[in-house]
Amino acid sequence: MAGPGLPGPDSAADILLVPQHPRTGAAWQPSGSVPTVSLAADVWTQLAFPSERLPVPATGGLPDGVLRDDPLPMRPHQLFRPASGPFLRTLARLPAVRQPWLRRIYDRVCDHPYSHPF
Repeated sequence: MAGPGLPGPDSAADILLVPQHPRTGAAWQPSGSVPTVSLAADVWTQLAFPSERLPVPATGGLPDGVLRDDPLPMRPHQLFRPASGPFLRTLARLPAVRQPWLRRIYDRVCDHPYSHPF
């Protein structure tokens, strides 16, 4: 994973998951030549910072004694994990699957469909 608030990308990574800007849709551009996959900012934030929750709004503030005046957004109980079947079928349709870095991911998921692909 790469993006704001994280240390520099791992040079041994096959791919990097990066956030898209919520307004412009532009993907985060990390340094280096590792291929990137852009995710919606809210999905990326859940993956990058699973235990962080802000008790107050990002701008402004709340009166003393009020912890939060609106409910927090619903959150999954587990981290996002792609299902291996659709993931493999999608990769198989990509011409880029012939490239070594993507082929390694494809083979890893084929051999171990219930483990994390990344």
